[in-house]
Amino acid sequence: MAEGPQVLHDHMASKITKALGSAMPQMDVHFSNLSVTADVVVVDDDNSKYELPTIPNTLKKTFISPKKRVVRKEILKDVSGVFSPGKITLLLGQPGSGKSALLKMLSARFPMTKNITVEGNISFNNVNREQIIDTLPQFVAYVNQRDKHYPVLTAKETLQYAHQFCGAELSEQGKKMLTQGTPEENAEALRAANALFAHYPEVIIQQLGLQNCQDTIVGDAMTRGVSGGERKRVTTGEMEFGTKYVTLMDEISTGLDSAATYDIINTQRSVAHTLRKTVVIALLQPSPEVFALFDDVMILNEG
Repeated sequence: MAEGPQVLHDHMASKITKALGSAMPQMDVHFSNLSVTADVVVVDDDNSKYELPTIPNTLKKTFISPKKRVVRKEILKDVSGVFSPGKITLLLGQPGSGKSALLKMLSARFPMTKNITVEGNISFNNVNREQIIDTLPQFVAYVNQRDKHYPVLTAKETLQYAHQFCGAELSEQGKKMLTQGTPEENAEALRAANALFAHYPEVIIQQLGLQNCQDTIVGDAMTRGVSGGERKRVTTGEMEFGTKYVTLMDEISTGLDSAATYDIINTQRSVAHTLRKTVVIALLQPSPEVFALFDDVMILNEG
């Protein structure tokens, strides 16, 4: 790790690929003609809010309801694209362009209520999303814009909890997959995987630059803890655990300086290229250095 994430990822990929007898497991994402609309209730402005708060005006507001109407708002409009394994894609767009909606739809995190209408197709490795929607969170990680944590846990405890919640060790299925090489190659891959899982929280802490605050509580609006940028890095780190083939990150640069943003995205670039992951990151205004790290760019404007 002292030499950077690329060295670790290269080491893991070389050991595991030999034991697998094939390329690393991967998952592509296809979506075509994806549209999302919402029926929104709009209250017509009758300029009553500019009236003086007299008794007659107050009574009028009480007994005369303002006019309401239902308006159909387009959140996404016929969006099509492919996110490929082994590549890191930049999702670029201004606020309200539909970046978050697209990532939430792909990861099955979009709140589906009766006023929401969805059209189009989403598939993972040519399997329709609806067929695997219950197990999708096991394979697709989504990093939210908002940081939601237990405020009294330290940064390290938060990552350890996430690691334990995802199993904290190589699964039996994973062990069975690492049996296609020679006995020596299989044993080396198993040792490397077990060593990584044993120290995974510490690895993530070092990759995200959280060493100085790992023993500080995360905190929230009412409890003083780590800084906003450090809290965002903890949120990013939480989603690194488990067996994820697709990583969708929504505005992860909030509260981070350009150097920290570069380091995090450079790590994700290494993960995508070396471990054949599908990585998509939505950003608002990336610097030229950060922009140059991406393989593909997708631009959204008004859905």
